[in-house]
Amino acid sequence: MIAVDSLTAARVATVRRDTWARLAGVPWGVVVSLLVLLLTTVAAIAPQLLAPGDPLHADPLQSHLPPGPGHPAGTDIQGRDVLTRIIHGARYSMLIGLGATATAVILGVVLGALAGAAPAWADRVVSRLVDVVASFPEVLLALLMIAFTGRGTLNLVLALGVAGLPKYARTVRSNVRLAGAAGYVEQARTFGISRARILARHVLPNALGALPVIVTIGFGGAIIGASGLSFLGLGPQPPAAEWGLMLSESRAYLRQAWWSGVFPGAALTLVVIAATILGRALQARYERRNR
Repeated sequence: MIAVDSLTAARVATVRRDTWARLAGVPWGVVVSLLVLLLTTVAAIAPQLLAPGDPLHADPLQSHLPPGPGHPAGTDIQGRDVLTRIIHGARYSMLIGLGATATAVILGVVLGALAGAAPAWADRVVSRLVDVVASFPEVLLALLMIAFTGRGTLNLVLALGVAGLPKYARTVRSNVRLAGAAGYVEQARTFGISRARILARHVLPNALGALPVIVTIGFGGAIIGASGLSFLGLGPQPPAAEWGLMLSESRAYLRQAWWSGVFPGAALTLVVIAATILGRALQARYERRNR
């Protein structure tokens, strides 16, 4: 019994050493990026934990107060606390970014799988459709779609999702083609397994391996696009605490109250950089694993 306990303790110690060794090899930039995204997620889910105040509470007597003990990031033109609005505004940016990315991934996977597994004529039709969408810059295409569908958060999510689908569709199509030519797929065909079952059980699981990398990087781009369109007044409407809208409202007062625009811009930049760094790290790991 003592020998078994000693062996178990040795295994636990070995596992702990291996775990700490792997963690020690993680670049500090990735660790900081994970912490930033984790903090932003907490702010999006439960902003009251970080800022219990009301982001819409206005006090004209507190207008444009500089950063200080009572207001760490100052106040805006209406006397609202900037830090509170930044924390509560994370919900808009995260939800719009996640919604737009999810829409782009779903549409891209469907079109990419159809183009990769369908006959040649269907592949040509889908590929040309994706090429047409990709020929427009994402923000410009989203802007055109919103011009036809109208303003609003839902229309903003759908517009950014459609504009961002080409990169996912092309990746899935290419991977489906590669996986479809693999030996195990040919062997499955010789066993008489249906085409749909081969696609669902053998091709798609392998074709979707690179998506987490693209999704992580695309998420940051979706947040940038959402904030840019909100800056133009095409996203959430005032008095919502959304980062792009906060930048738009503060641009006329940057000379006398720089903090009302600098801090929301810094929060937006920090989240996008964190998502990009994490995506690049996942991409490097994915490429090493493939090699």
